[in-house]
Amino acid sequence: MELSLTAINSEIEFKKKRTQLNQDVLKYVKFSSDTIALKNATVYDGKGNPAKKNQTIIVINGYFKSIVQNSEIKIPKNAEVINLEGKTIIPGIVGVHNHLHIPRFHFVGDIASKLYLASGVTTIQTCGSASPEQDVALSNKIKKGESLGPNIITSGPYFTGKGGSSSMIIPKNEKQIRDTIKYWTKKGVTWFKVYRHTTPSDLKVIIAEAHKQNAKVTGHLCSITFEQASKLGIDGIEHGFNSTSDFRKNKTFGICDGSREYIDELDVESKSVQQLQQLMIDKNVFLTSTLAIYETSIPLRAVADERTLKIMAPFLLSQYHERRNSYNSQKSRENLREKRLKRIMEFEYQFFKMGGTLTAGVDAARHLLPGFGDQRNFELLKEAGFTNEETLKIMTSNGAKVLSDSEIGTIEKNKKADFIVIKGTIEKGIRNIDFVFKDGYGYDPRLIVEELNGKFGIE
Repeated sequence: MELSLTAINSEIEFKKKRTQLNQDVLKYVKFSSDTIALKNATVYDGKGNPAKKNQTIIVINGYFKSIVQNSEIKIPKNAEVINLEGKTIIPGIVGVHNHLHIPRFHFVGDIASKLYLASGVTTIQTCGSASPEQDVALSNKIKKGESLGPNIITSGPYFTGKGGSSSMIIPKNEKQIRDTIKYWTKKGVTWFKVYRHTTPSDLKVIIAEAHKQNAKVTGHLCSITFEQASKLGIDGIEHGFNSTSDFRKNKTFGICDGSREYIDELDVESKSVQQLQQLMIDKNVFLTSTLAIYETSIPLRAVADERTLKIMAPFLLSQYHERRNSYNSQKSRENLREKRLKRIMEFEYQFFKMGGTLTAGVDAARHLLPGFGDQRNFELLKEAGFTNEETLKIMTSNGAKVLSDSEIGTIEKNKKADFIVIKGTIEKGIRNIDFVFKDGYGYDPRLIVEELNGKFGIE
């Protein structure tokens, strides 16, 4: 089968032209042609299907126009041809717990956005914001081609309750909740996150008003159980088994209290756990995996790699070395934390296998950096038992699904050309990136990262 350039162009007349990049962004771009042909690639589509070898992909005006066997297509004459023999293409990562802040720093978006893109993360949902105004401003600059980074789906400020952080919104009444949500949705925010001390009555109002304004709600829960939140209509829940207060002993309704023996004792395969997960599935509540940030609390695992040490600013480096010194005296925690990680993995694996929508995000903190932590999530999900195909589905198309964006997350005809070119295979991970494509522009991650040394977390 031959696909002519005329036929391809006729299919994309309804598409708007892709964003034009300014020179500050273009300097990181290796491939910018309107028509690109990528030959001889191994391709994972992100939908859970096995990889296909010897594929040719045609990208026109920032969209996939054809993905077929090499022998089945005639390459358009004006195409920029890229030979990807021995390389693998996967969809761009869709991170749905990917902040633009870290502890102590309310906004690190200027550096974080570059790290995300250089690491293959082409879309993020910020999952709560410490500085919503700055997040929205950066998102708009990236949309206009004026700044470098992934597509940013922004969140409003956190909601919590009495006993929670004073930097978050502790609602005084229902009107304040509704006014806050209206204010931020008018600015383009489409997500809100509730935090550990939120009350059930406040959550009910938050969900109702957010949905009224065509926004979604997710939560890092404690005072509210997964069951209660699911029945109230929450869209997503963060962190999984580690935050499942349903099984706490002596827990008070609507209060973040009770003991946590369940984390070490509860049978993950028990009927009570499966019933809870089935409820979440029936209510269309997604679960976000954040394995990489939990791993940073396990002494023998909490070790920064060389590239991370290069990028962290002096303050974060000093904090890291202090933690390493303290971990050396906390080896008794090792087995306990390691076992808990395995149980968190088991909870997520079971949820996915039951038919639940599992997504992933980095939740950057400590020495876990934006983007680098997303790549580590891939390895940890594999460790949890997921196949390459399942892991990619979790990190790409499932993220697109919960963001309600039908144009991203997979490699297929008429989707946005957001994808990663990996050197070799992905059996050992997705760190060995050759190029990152977003909107059909091919970025060189090396050019991005080499400018960031010592800059993440500058005071």
